Amino acid sequence: MSNDIYDNDFGTETEGMKRERIEMMVDIYESADHVRDYDFKTETNTHKPLQRTGSDSVKVRSSRAAVVCLVLLSVLLLTAVIVLCVHIYTDLTEQRNELEIKIANLTEERDKLVTNITNLTEERNKLVTNVTNLTEETNKLEIKNNNLTEERNKLEINITNLTEEIKTKREQLINQLSNLGKDYEWIYYQFSFYYKSNETKNWTESRRDCLKKGADLIIINNGTEQDFVMHITNKTEFWIGATDIDVDGSWKWVDGSTLNSGFWAKGGEVNEPRGGTLENCAVTYSTQWPDIKGWHDVKCNDTYNWICEKSILPLI
Repeated sequence: MSNDIYDNDFGTETEGMKRERIEMMVDIYESADHVRDYDFKTETNTHKPLQRTGSDSVKVRSSRAAVVCLVLLSVLLLTAVIVLCVHIYTDLTEQRNELEIKIANLTEERDKLVTNITNLTEERNKLVTNVTNLTEETNKLEIKNNNLTEERNKLEINITNLTEEIKTKREQLINQLSNLGKDYEWIYYQFSFYYKSNETKNWTESRRDCLKKGADLIIINNGTEQDFVMHITNKTEFWIGATDIDVDGSWKWVDGSTLNSGFWAKGGEVNEPRGGTLENCAVTYSTQWPDIKGWHDVKCNDTYNWICEKSILPLI
């Protein structure tokens, strides 16, 4: 690099240097002309030494000064280049260190990502396995469901057939029981048989007779059954299975169930039940009040006809 600088500096000439060179060449030619015109034959072999003039010394010193300046400039440029190279090397070293740190961090992140990907892959494989197992179980359950559906349909068909068969047999049984009840003075109505006595007894003895027949005193559950009883009794007094003999005012049926409302006679002076502790049993009608329909509470020791009831629902 310093050689290039020297070449550039020596190759560049100023106007003054050109003039000095021209003058030096002129002097050299003039000196040569003098030497050539000199007669060696008439002169002795002694030569006078050439003497430099003042301008020649000035020229030599100027050339040396220029060379020294160029050398100094080259040294300065070389120093600047070295400093610049050191600075660049330092910056590059710092950048290299930073890049190495970044590479290390990225490597760690890459390793973490690889680990995460591996874990996720394992989880995915487990999920795929689970899904496969669930799919197999689902298919098995669907097969079982289809089989159960077929069995259910068959059972429904069988139940329908059995229901129709039971209905037919029940109707036949009811018809047979109705005919049988007529032969033994029993009246069939809505899955129950009713027996009307032709004699009179008190409430306790009347119930005992019903129990001997496998029945009990009638329990009237609804208005339809009440109308049926009124129709078959035809304004005659019959014992029914209602009493408050255990707790006055708390009426119960013979099966132990509570009589909440009932069809008590009401109208005018009548507002049953009203007998208090003396009248603890009920009859279907009272001839004392022939125009008022409904039950009356009477003394349990009085004698009346009675109605027994026997349900056939447990038999069907």
